[in-house]
Amino acid sequence: QVQLVESGGGLVQAGGSLRLSCAASGSIFRINIMGWYRQAPGKQRELVARIFNVGSTNYADAVKGRFTISRDNAKNTVYLQMNSLKPEDTAVYYCYFHQLDTGTWSGSDYWGQGTSVTVSS
Repeated sequence: QVQLVESGGGLVQAGGSLRLSCAASGSIFRINIMGWYRQAPGKQRELVARIFNVGSTNYADAVKGRFTISRDNAKNTVYLQMNSLKPEDTAVYYCYFHQLDTGTWSGSDYWGQGTSVTVSS
């Protein structure tokens, strides 16, 4: 069982920056993925960025060059640095955690409660 605690959302003007944080606790296995999804009103939830335990990353095309995902394995925390924010980035951002239990060889998914990001024009 894993718990995720998110922080860092808020209201910012276009061109500004925010940093989201998500700390995982509980039964953490080494092989895992942490990431961020977002969901705007009336739209499907979409992947923003993800990072593997070894440090490999993936980004949605819409945020490449503006957002940076990173992690601190000692703290079991993932960050999303969001720069040059645009109104279209407005959404609820959800932390995502997926891991492989190497005892049972089963995978588990966990979601944070969501943190709201609003970018004004």
